[in-house]
Amino acid sequence: MVGAARYGAVPTLMDSLMHDVRNPLNALAIHLEVLSEKLKAETGQVPPSQEKNLKAMRDQIQRVDGILKLFSEFVVHRVATPGEADLSEATTRALGVLGHEGRKRRVQVQSAVEAGVRVRLPDTSDVGFFLVQSLLRAFRRAEGGGSVRVLVRADGPHAVLEVEDSGSAAEPMPEVVAALELRCAQLGVEPQIRGGQCRLVFPRG
Repeated sequence: MVGAARYGAVPTLMDSLMHDVRNPLNALAIHLEVLSEKLKAETGQVPPSQEKNLKAMRDQIQRVDGILKLFSEFVVHRVATPGEADLSEATTRALGVLGHEGRKRRVQVQSAVEAGVRVRLPDTSDVGFFLVQSLLRAFRRAEGGGSVRVLVRADGPHAVLEVEDSGSAAEPMPEVVAALELRCAQLGVEPQIRGGQCRLVFPRG
């Protein structure tokens, strides 16, 4: 009951976090552009040494904004939105967000993500759910020097997500496998989860 109550507050907290962090991010982005224009005042262009710094700051702002978006998509399950989602882009962002988790568990991650692979789902918000759950399961299985291989590719009318790990221990997260298989059945996704392989086959968008 306590756990349910705590989770019940998460969506509200996540919305507040999105608002309270994104507002300063937007302000920083605006100030960066103002600074850029001031640096151009004398020569018409930003000095190369400063342009590198400005680009690094823009990249970090975009990264934080992207991380917030992905966390929000995963944590807060909103009203189902049918349509298409970019599996390639979502996978790349998920790997970035969970990069710390992989490093903490000393897992070597290899990825082969084909660009522009889109999926069609009755609920596009669950792309984040599929990615985060399958990646966390693989990281836990491969903990302590193992490896995880992530692949996204188009296969005719289907889009394929494969997360394969080198772990050989007993299933560490049976509840995750059960949740993945249940949600796959609900959304028309074909799951193949056995040992170190988690293969999800989506209808292609």
